[in-house]
Order: sequence, then structure tokens, then C-alpha cells
Amino acid sequence: MSASITPSSRPAVTEREAREVAEAAREQHWRKPSFAKELFLGRFRLDLIHPHPLPEDEAAQRGEEFLAKLRDFVETKVDGALIEREARIPDDVIDGLKELGAFGMKIDTKYGGLGLGQVYYNKALTLAGSASPAIGVLLSAHQSIGVPQPLKLFGTQEQRERFLPRCARTDISAFLLTEPDVGSDPARLATTAIPDGDDYVLDGVKLWTTNGVVADLLVVMARVPKSEGHRGGITAFVVETNAPGVTVENRNAFMGLRGIENGVTRFHQVRVPAANRVGEEGQGLKIALTTLNTGRLSLPASCVAAGKWCLKIAREWSAAREQWGKPVAHHEAVGSKISFIAATTFALEAVTDLASQMADEDRNDIRIEGALAKLYASEMAWTMADELVQIRGGRGFETAESLRARGERGVPAEQLLRDLRINRIFEGSTEIMHLLIAREAVDAHLSVAGDLIDPEKSLGDKARAGANAGVFYAKWLPKLVAGPGQLPASYGEFKHDVDLSGHLRYVERTARKLARSTFYAMSRWQGRMESKQGFLGRIVDIGAELFAMSASCVRAELLRSQGDHGREAYQLADVFCRQARIRVEELFTRLWTNTDDLDRKVVKGVLSGTYEWLEQGIVDPSGDGPWIADATPGPSQRENVHRPIR
Repeated sequence: MSASITPSSRPAVTEREAREVAEAAREQHWRKPSFAKELFLGRFRLDLIHPHPLPEDEAAQRGEEFLAKLRDFVETKVDGALIEREARIPDDVIDGLKELGAFGMKIDTKYGGLGLGQVYYNKALTLAGSASPAIGVLLSAHQSIGVPQPLKLFGTQEQRERFLPRCARTDISAFLLTEPDVGSDPARLATTAIPDGDDYVLDGVKLWTTNGVVADLLVVMARVPKSEGHRGGITAFVVETNAPGVTVENRNAFMGLRGIENGVTRFHQVRVPAANRVGEEGQGLKIALTTLNTGRLSLPASCVAAGKWCLKIAREWSAAREQWGKPVAHHEAVGSKISFIAATTFALEAVTDLASQMADEDRNDIRIEGALAKLYASEMAWTMADELVQIRGGRGFETAESLRARGERGVPAEQLLRDLRINRIFEGSTEIMHLLIAREAVDAHLSVAGDLIDPEKSLGDKARAGANAGVFYAKWLPKLVAGPGQLPASYGEFKHDVDLSGHLRYVERTARKLARSTFYAMSRWQGRMESKQGFLGRIVDIGAELFAMSASCVRAELLRSQGDHGREAYQLADVFCRQARIRVEELFTRLWTNTDDLDRKVVKGVLSGTYEWLEQGIVDPSGDGPWIADATPGPSQRENVHRPIR
């Protein structure tokens, strides 16, 4: 072998080194405009999203034809209750999806796929996910982050010709990054790929491999040691699951999404041809992050499905259930929840469709828009599902099977709540998304003033940074004082029976206020800004609300111009924007009035045992065992539960 690494060693990484790895993986430049990036800088670029972009006629026709076939399939062949009960998608359902072409929705037609754009791909995931969330996850894990998307973006022509036809019709793929002791901090990645002639030899353990139990092909992230002829670094490989040394050691079970095939996969001396390396050595994290820019949009699609179903059940149940002489929908306490579900569902569909169409057009850089869509949709969908359970009362807490057994409609509201919970963790937890988006949002500031707050920079570097920052802020700050949001006639094209122009003026004014708040914070905390995660999270949440308001207004105007429920769309957009404005004002208040400092003191006390007396009076039902399973590389001692579907 040309290089070696101690199998049991895990990289010792400092906080700074971890940040440097993450920074090196992110896209460093902005080659295309970004609506959301401009929004965080205080510039409301409505022209980037209005008029609302639309699919080309041919793409729309192709998409609608597939949706019709998919609808017929899920209505006649998919039993969501059976999947929930048996915690498995039947093989014949998966085979049927393969025959339908559902595994090749995003793959180009020249490789045997359907060639759908992001818009219709997400509409298909919404439809499939409404029949069974497990099916939505199966399809999205395969195409959004599995083998097809990385090869589409970074693969060689030979790799595409070898693997994409298989992914389009016969093979299932999975994406393997997470390890038992590595989540959103990939600098500590321990799986290794040792160069050996024309091969690499993989050793390591991967956790939470969605689709991994049934996958035929894997995208695996592994660390290549630096050596002569090898630049090294985290690198992506396509791995055949039936290769010697690949063992699926466990099929994991969760509180929700009971039908997903998620496992633990061990690699022991697995030989992978160098021809299966995707991109160059050291490009693995960049490939992963770039793939996720659009891959994350599959989660908002599932959230849209949840919102639509919540609205349907809330409408039907609240009209049928009577309390104190009238349907519960007419009681304000319940009615406000229904209004929230209706308005928020409209907004989530607006955000998802807009971000998806922007991805298809490829005129804009949507790395922030995609992340905001994932963050916002996962949080709001969870709240909607929780409100539905509350509206249903005791029946919301009861399982669908129990409801059916005693003669009532089997409404799986509690299942929806369980299924949606993971979306706040999948593909970047809410906390990580806050940090990721915040980093992109302040990129313009760090590019001109970053050296000022870097303790390792020389005085000369700081002086040059100070001069550059002075020029930038002299031009930027005055533009945050006034804008179209202060002119009563601005955005008049959004004024019809219902007036949305005021909401867009609010977005414009508030974007400038948001940018000023970010600048004040950077001036106040400077190098400590990165530790102010509570503040940064609220900044991002304000931006998410403004993005959702913008998307809702633009979608309402699109539907009005098309004569497609335009009046009702304007009403929903108006209600959503009014609700969002209340949330935004609360977030602004909490930027500066909060318990962040006190919280840090309490956390120190908790960890030091100061409050351990508070835990007395209970028993702990947890079982014995380590907090994190041993992931030392080596041969597997477990039965291989890999279950390819053929």
C-alpha cells in the first residue's frame, strides 16, 4: 500500500480545524444572483422571483403525465396502513415503482430516466409521500442525495453511462456520510480509503444509512490519507453493496417512518476501483454540500404533503364534530388553528415551488433558498401536525388502527406527528441549518472584514481589511436608510380585491432592518459573533419568514394572472403574511431581549452537577451500554441483513 493509517484512530480535530474543513467545503464564490442572499443584505430583489418562473410547456406536459400514472399507482397499489403496521414497504410496491420509472424521475432520458425537473419531481414526492411517507423517503434518498445527483453534478461521462441506467430502473442507492461519532462535524470522519494500486481499500462504519438495507449502490464519504501522488482528504466513492467486506449490521427502527430501510453499514477491506471515485480526492464534502443544495428540497415536498392532509382532515373533522351547539370549527380557539394550517400550507407550497423552479432555471444560486425552504418547512409542518392532533383531541392521540377497531375513521394524525419529527433533524438539523444559513448570510461581511476579527491575522492584514471594510460599508450602510418600502405606491401590481402590496413593502423595510441588526451585532461582538448562536438563529428565522412572505405573494399573483383560484390565493397570502409579521416582530424583540447569557450559566451548572439534586425522585428506564457504539474498523461480527430487492 502506498499509504497507511491506524484503523482504530479517529482524527483529533480542534475547533478551528473543524471550521476550516467546513469552510473549505462550502462554495466560496457567488457567480449567480441569490434572492435570499440579497434579502439578508437588506436588498429586496423582487425582480429575481417575479414574475414567478414557470416550467416549459414540454416539461410540464411530461410531468403531468407522470403524476397521473403515479396517482393511479399509489391509490390502487399502496396501503399506507400496511406499511405502518409491518414497518416495511412490500417488495411488489417497490418493483411497481421501478416499472413506473419513479426511481429515475430526475435522471436524464438518455440514461433511461424520466428527465423531470425539480418542480415535478417534488410534486411527485408530495403525492407519493401522502400515500406513505416511507415511500417518499425511499425515492428521495435514492435520487436527491444518492448516486444519481452526485454523478449528475460531478461524475465522469463513463460513470454516468455505467451507473445512471441502473439507478433509473433497477438499482436502489443510498448516501453514507454519518458515523456513530460523526454527524454535522465531518472533520472527524474516521472511515478511511487507502490507495492501493488502481484501487482504494475502505474501512469504517456508517450509521443511519437511509436505503442502506436494500441498496445496490452507495455513495460513501471516506478519508484518503495524504501521501505521494495523493492530495488526500474526504473523498466520495460509488461502492457496490455486494462487494466483499460490505456488511449491513443492523436495520434501525425509529419513532416514525417505520417503513424506511435505514441501517448500520460496515466496510472491512472493501476494494473500490479508482474509477469509482467521484470527483477528485478531497472534494467529498464539497460534493455532499452541493448535492444538498437542491437535495434538501425533497423535505419541503413531504412537508407540503403533510400540510395539505392536515388541512383536509381539519376541515372535515371540524365541520362534523359539534361542541356546545355548533361545529368546533366555529369556536375561535379551534378556528385560529385551522386558519394557521390553511395559510401555512399555502406558504409552504409557494416556497417549495418557487425554490424548485429557481433550481430548474439555474439562473440563480439557490444554496440559501434551498436551506431556508428545508428549515422553514420542517419547523412549520411539525407545528401544523401538532395543531391537527390538538384539533382532533383524544382521537388525535389514538392510533388509526385503534380508531378503526372501534368503528371510526382511521385517521393517522399521531403517525403524522411521529413521521414529521425527523424532518427537523434530517439533512441538517434546525440548529445546524441556522449556522449554515447564517454563515452564508454574513458572507459579504466576512469577505471584506473577516481579517479584522481573526486573531491569527497580522496587523498588516487587519489594516488592509479595515480599509476594504471602510469602502464597503461607506457604500452599503446609507442604502439601508430608505427604500421602496416607505413609498405607499410601491408594488401596486399586487393590489387587487385583497391588497398584498403592503406586505411586500413590509418585507423591503424589514430586510433593511435585518441587515442593520446584523451589522450592529458584528460591530458589538466581532470575533465572538460565531458563538452567538441564539442571535444568529433568530436572524435566520426572520429571513425565512420574509422569504416565505415573498414567495406567497408572488404565487398568489401568479394564480390570479392564470385565473386559478386567484382571489382565494390572495386571501390566503394575506392571512399568512399577517401571521408571519407577528412572528417577525417577536423575533426582532428577542434579538436583544432574551435569556441567552443566563442560559449559558445554567448549562454550566447542569454539566457541573450543580442541579443534580433536581433529578432525584425518578427511576431511569434506559438500558445499559455506551452512549456511542464502538465503531472500530475490522471484520464484521454480525449477520449481514442486506436485503436487495430484485
